Amino acid sequence: MTTHLGLMVLFALFISVVFAVLMRDEPAEQMRLGAKMFGGLVGGGVLIGWLLYPLPF
Repeated sequence: MTTHLGLMVLFALFISVVFAVLMRDEPAEQMRLGAKMFGGLVGGGVLIGWLLYPLPF
């Protein structure tokens, strides 16, 4: 779990759980928001990684 992808997924999991609990009151809404945030964070990270891959850094 010490790869960049694994650490990103772990970070996204923790962030989405904390924000979902803080922003919504009902457990069903918390789960829905947490899943959306987790998917957005992981999907956005992977998408940005793919877009930046061909750049010569």
